[in-house]
Amino acid sequence: MYQTRSTGGFLIEHDGKFLHMDPGPGALAQMQRIRYDLTRTDSVIISHCHPDHYSDAACVIEGMTRGGWEKRGSLYGSETVINGTGGLGPALSPYHLSRPAHTAAFRPGDALNVDGMRVEICRAIHSDPTNVGFKMDTGHGILSYVSDTEYSDEIADQYIGSRVLLLPVTTPMGNRIRYHLCTDDAISFIERVKPELAIFIHLGIVMIRRDPAKQAAMVEEATGIRTIAAEDLMTLDVGDNLVIGRADVHQGSWIPDSAP
Repeated sequence: MYQTRSTGGFLIEHDGKFLHMDPGPGALAQMQRIRYDLTRTDSVIISHCHPDHYSDAACVIEGMTRGGWEKRGSLYGSETVINGTGGLGPALSPYHLSRPAHTAAFRPGDALNVDGMRVEICRAIHSDPTNVGFKMDTGHGILSYVSDTEYSDEIADQYIGSRVLLLPVTTPMGNRIRYHLCTDDAISFIERVKPELAIFIHLGIVMIRRDPAKQAAMVEEATGIRTIAAEDLMTLDVGDNLVIGRADVHQGSWIPDSAP
């Protein structure tokens, strides 16, 4: 509601394939800024049926399917996203659900093969009860995206073995809200998982006011684990080393080469 940064999820390139996860508000605009052609998208994953995680998904699917003219790519989502249940969803129109070559709902315990990358589906505690998190085998270690959840030891333990932990720390120290993580929870989570790197994402307005970088530094001091706060258009190269950078940003209008 009080959005000061994009909640456009993130884009993963793996072996030349492109996966867009949780393309929420700002995803389309940010892809334009970095000159990313949406027709290059191979798969879309949506964790749950809240608009900050899916509002730009229809546009991404339009790009992936060449304006809907080609049945191509894959769409994966929770039960509420794909089928709708319990008064939530579906998140997309029947038309957009029908355009990918493959569309499937997942649940905790499933394992997907997403363009050659193994993705394990993990349980979450959230107001959308079908919400999930993800463990992605990059070939250079496990990259985990927790998605919105309350903290519990059982939730955190699912991610043990992760090299990189993308943690949605919505609120700062001492400001816990239901169904989300705060800085206090991040300390507990990171102490149990012990990743090489933890990254705060999905930062709320109160967190922004408290300075996410300072909150992340508090967690690093408490846990001894490298912890940073993400910024819009931050990049992470997961290889022998973990290299953090920023995407090249362009100004002005742009027409992709794939356009007719």
